[in-house]
Amino acid sequence: MKTLDGIALALVIVGGINWLFVGLFQLDLVAALFAGSDTMMARIVYTLVGIAALYSLKFFGWLGESERAR
Repeated sequence: MKTLDGIALALVIVGGINWLFVGLFQLDLVAALFAGSDTMMARIVYTLVGIAALYSLKFFGWLGESERAR
């Protein structure tokens, strides 16, 4: 499970950095790396980032646990 958490975290970070570049420079890095946002590879990356974001919602449940452990 720890490996899956790490992969999800990495994908969410990639997505966040991509949106940072879109917001600041109007540059979609995923589309630039895979020659356009309509390519199959870019769509796979976008899909994986979205799935990782949904998976990461479980971490909100951990926030209360760390406070109870203190």
